[in-house]
Amino acid sequence: MARSRNSRRERGADAAVVVETVDGGLAQLVPDRDRTRAWTLLIDGAPQSHVDLDDPAFLSFEYQRRLGHVIDLAAPPGKPLRVVHLGGGAFTLARYVAATRPRSTQQIVERDARLVQLVRRELPLDPAARIRVRSVDAREGLVRLPDGWADLVIADVFSGARTPAHLTSTEFLDEVRRALAPGGLYAANLADGPPLAHLRGQIATAAARFPELALVADPTVLRGKRFGNAVLVASDLPLPVAELTRKAACDPHPARVEHGKPLTDFTGGAVPVTDASAVASPAPPPSAFR
Repeated sequence: MARSRNSRRERGADAAVVVETVDGGLAQLVPDRDRTRAWTLLIDGAPQSHVDLDDPAFLSFEYQRRLGHVIDLAAPPGKPLRVVHLGGGAFTLARYVAATRPRSTQQIVERDARLVQLVRRELPLDPAARIRVRSVDAREGLVRLPDGWADLVIADVFSGARTPAHLTSTEFLDEVRRALAPGGLYAANLADGPPLAHLRGQIATAAARFPELALVADPTVLRGKRFGNAVLVASDLPLPVAELTRKAACDPHPARVEHGKPLTDFTGGAVPVTDASAVASPAPPPSAFR
């Protein structure tokens, strides 16, 4: 297939690094030295996704492993799901769902059309996977979904390493709830550092729209010791907290699960975010990706 005029290959230690300008900045696909057909996607130097084409059920990044736990617990093992991915990256989690839950129907909403083209070309999807990709804004793509279509909505949207403001509000979550089937799950990858004002606000926002919440994160992040990711899970029915706690604790990157009153207390009186008050998530410090 012809290569974009803005694409080039740079010789790395073991294989060529693919470098291409996309709508969101400079994209790099860096080969994994330890896995033959695995790659890490970076945008402007910030790691976004890791994909192993030979083993799509392998999840490398901490936050992706935690989202993988949510996927595992969203339904009985192997049962197909209808999943919406807001933010595509290298389609890592969609590949995971397709590998672990064959016959699932998935919708990826990724605004960066040039990134989608790069990933499709260099890291092609399994033709048998029922995955559709739309290159529109995440909220716009969400609005287009039929009521009650999704069993699981995953929000993992970053622009310049920050979550856009319009994807942090109660109005955004109203659209998530509309698209979810009864008992469906919402899972969001949130990034924050001390004093954790963004994370606390996002928990309060979700609590204003969902009766059941859980948060999965590294304890050092929850204590405000460093910048990092936390996965927020929400539903209108009780969550599988015990199973999620077990999976998070036994993971190679152990995490803590907060829910109930401790999670409410963690918000520290933060108020829900609306479209009128929303701001983008904080930018990570330069040390975050070292």
